Amino acid sequence: MLQQGHSRSGVPAFTADLARSRRLFAAFRREQADPDAFYGALARDSVDMVGQWADLAGATVIDIGGGPGYFSDAFQTAGARYAGVEPDAGELSAHGAPGGIGVRGSGLSLPFADGCADVAFSSNVLEHVPDPLAMAEEMLRVTRPGGLVFLSWTPWLSPHGGHETGLWHYLGGRYAADRYAARHGRRPKNDYGSSLFNCPVGPMVRWARATAADGRATVVDIFPRYHPRWAHWVAAVPGLREVVSWNAVIVLRVPSG
Repeated sequence: MLQQGHSRSGVPAFTADLARSRRLFAAFRREQADPDAFYGALARDSVDMVGQWADLAGATVIDIGGGPGYFSDAFQTAGARYAGVEPDAGELSAHGAPGGIGVRGSGLSLPFADGCADVAFSSNVLEHVPDPLAMAEEMLRVTRPGGLVFLSWTPWLSPHGGHETGLWHYLGGRYAADRYAARHGRRPKNDYGSSLFNCPVGPMVRWARATAADGRATVVDIFPRYHPRWAHWVAAVPGLREVVSWNAVIVLRVPSG
């Protein structure tokens, strides 16, 4: 269960309360109009969250799909050594000169040695790769013994599963993308089948439990990212979690020995 009011690093103590949920959802509603405000708030919140389980001062953080620099800024402010992996070179510099180390590469084949990271982190990327389980395995591979793996993504059946195509994804991903293209004269950035995929919660939870069963990791927590702590129980309910999680989180720790 997510800890409250205690931090293992220099970041502020983290509290998953209703006020935090309201702040995040309010920022989310402005994502399209003011992405800096939303992603900056999300990055700071994510670092506070990760700081409950990992001492970030001096830690090596590999961020898969780190994008244009919001998470780089937040992790480095907490004292971490940051390396972001992004397949799109344009994304690396879209927010200005990237901080830390920016590496062009794929989450499906990370350009890092085994066990080199204290924290392998990914925010809202699994739904953008065709094989999320392969990416999760890569994150586990590059995490050192005692290190932390943090995975967060938007489940397909959540209200935002279709991203900018709105709720039309409930009628099918391709239909939603084609409808968007017809209305806007261009394909959506998150185009189903090429840059957006169906990544349900269930298979990822089963993968996490399998890593625990074979001794490769322990499951630290599984919960809906934006919800207050008292609503985290929804992550334990198959079916319901696919729709109401909005954004799902799995946290693993690699055994020390």
